[in-house]
Amino acid sequence: MSAAGQELEASGRRRHAEGDYAGALDSFERAYEAYRRQGELLSAARAARTVGWFRGWVLGDWAVHQGWLSRARSLLEQAGAGAQGWLLLEDARAGSDLESQRRLYLQVMEMARATGDCDLECEATASLGMMLVFSGHVPDGMAYLDDALAAICGGDVDELSVVEGCLCGLLNACERTHDVIRAQQWLRAAAGVFERRRLTAVAGYCRAHYGSILVAGGRWAEAEDELAASLRILPRASAVRDSALCRLAALRVQQRRFEEAEELLAGLEHHEEAVLPLAAAHAGRGRPDHAVELLERALSVDGLPDYAQAPLLAMLVDAQLALGAAEQARAASARLTAVARDQPAPYLKALAALARARIGDGDSRSCLHEAMSLFARADMPVELARCRLDLARVLAGERPSVAIGEADAARKALDQLGATRDADAAAALLRSLGAPAPGGPRQTGPLTRRESEVLALLGHGLTNAEIAERLFISVKTAEHHVGRILAKLGLRSRTEAAARAVRDKSGLA
Repeated sequence: MSAAGQELEASGRRRHAEGDYAGALDSFERAYEAYRRQGELLSAARAARTVGWFRGWVLGDWAVHQGWLSRARSLLEQAGAGAQGWLLLEDARAGSDLESQRRLYLQVMEMARATGDCDLECEATASLGMMLVFSGHVPDGMAYLDDALAAICGGDVDELSVVEGCLCGLLNACERTHDVIRAQQWLRAAAGVFERRRLTAVAGYCRAHYGSILVAGGRWAEAEDELAASLRILPRASAVRDSALCRLAALRVQQRRFEEAEELLAGLEHHEEAVLPLAAAHAGRGRPDHAVELLERALSVDGLPDYAQAPLLAMLVDAQLALGAAEQARAASARLTAVARDQPAPYLKALAALARARIGDGDSRSCLHEAMSLFARADMPVELARCRLDLARVLAGERPSVAIGEADAARKALDQLGATRDADAAAALLRSLGAPAPGGPRQTGPLTRRESEVLALLGHGLTNAEIAERLFISVKTAEHHVGRILAKLGLRSRTEAAARAVRDKSGLA
């Protein structure tokens, strides 16, 4: 085998481990050239696959990605002996009939085992798993992905594009099906392998999948870091960068920073992954009719998998209730319950139980208890704490002492998780029940945390009344915060404060 090609591949791995994606890509492209010069077609095809993986999953250049995969296929066709399994794998991927593709993938796996090609077996196993998951056959698909990840953790797989591609596939599948626990378990299991082999493990677009999983798991600070890293890597004006922006907007929605979410989604209104965060931003800013229109349009698409329908339906229930459309909300809730019934993810079943509680379908307390149990099983602490706050509101009239306990527990959990605006809502409920609640947020520099939030809202042009409503405080308290901000920053007017907020945000960007 070409010594030059091997050295360049090794260099590519080292650079990749160091986060030097441009350098790694250059090394693998040169390795491809070296193998081609020596007529080593199988090795050249392997290098071409890796270049294609970098172009697609790391940089988001999918047209270039397809070009390199086509080049790899051409080399495999020329290579003849030893290439049949990889060629058959490409045939499976190019198919359009689920059962025919399944048979081809299984055939590739048998061929790979017969020849001892662990890389090919892992790639085929993971590809079959992803195809099944994305076709709605979630349990079967996840079983194949688990198999592929076990092979990687066992040290059976060598090729870089296979190792990271399979992990990216798992993260993608877990994100789509809201399977936070599975993703976290495999990331823990694989951590030692990636450390020993000095693999980055999560790069480019894959980091966006990971960031979304962290958001769902309530690890917002880590999610922010992963999504920011993804956006630094991905090229501007690319489809995958747009997807990463949608995920960052979803984090902003979770943080109740609706104006920032809308800013991130400007120009992406028709992106399929923008639907949920944009609808949530509309609802959060008092435009539930806009949210309903957006959600109903998304739900009208034929062939939408159940796991994708469920979150849309859950949000539709809330938006219809905000409009006072009780019958429409009830219909959406019934549809959500039917969709979630056959899905394995406890998160989807929790959404259905929560929707039933909100429309008053049965005993709201029992529905909320069910939702809390399911959110806990799904390892989604923010949703669990929010559900607990809903329970406190239900109990407030008849059992105020119990409501105080639930609201205080919810406030503490939300505050610890960084869901400050939800924690403020819990504190407001506690005050309304006559219970003591924290009077002020922790200090975070020259401005308190609350003052920083008020400054950001000033930057979006909100009035004192709008700020008060958003932060669950009185108008007088909002005025007090604005005055303190002006004094601390040496500013003369709220207009100057708004300009300062915009400058600060631009500086951070």
